[in-house]
Amino acid sequence: QVQLVESGGGLVQPGGSLRLSCAASGRIFSTYGMDWYRQAPGKQRELVARITSGGTTVYVDSVKGRFTISRDNAKNTVYLQMNILKPDDTAVYFCHKFGTAYWGQGTQVTVSS
Repeated sequence: QVQLVESGGGLVQPGGSLRLSCAASGRIFSTYGMDWYRQAPGKQRELVARITSGGTTVYVDSVKGRFTISRDNAKNTVYLQMNILKPDDTAVYFCHKFGTAYWGQGTQVTVSS
């Protein structure tokens, strides 16, 4: 059984920053890839960023240069640093364990003035 718990969402003005965290339970966290997805109202859930067990990262084009995914295997935690936030980044952000059905409960990010 794996539990994923996100935190760090909130309301931020355009141009601002937030850092999301996802704490994972279970063993051998370091051997799994981890994803951040987001879902805006009325839209499909989309992959935002992925980090492999080896540390390789991929990003959706719309966040390249603004978002950074990272992981701390000692803390069983994956992060999403979000800079230069835009209103289009408003969504519920979910943590996901790659290749599994394990999802977090989501954390709301709202970018608005």
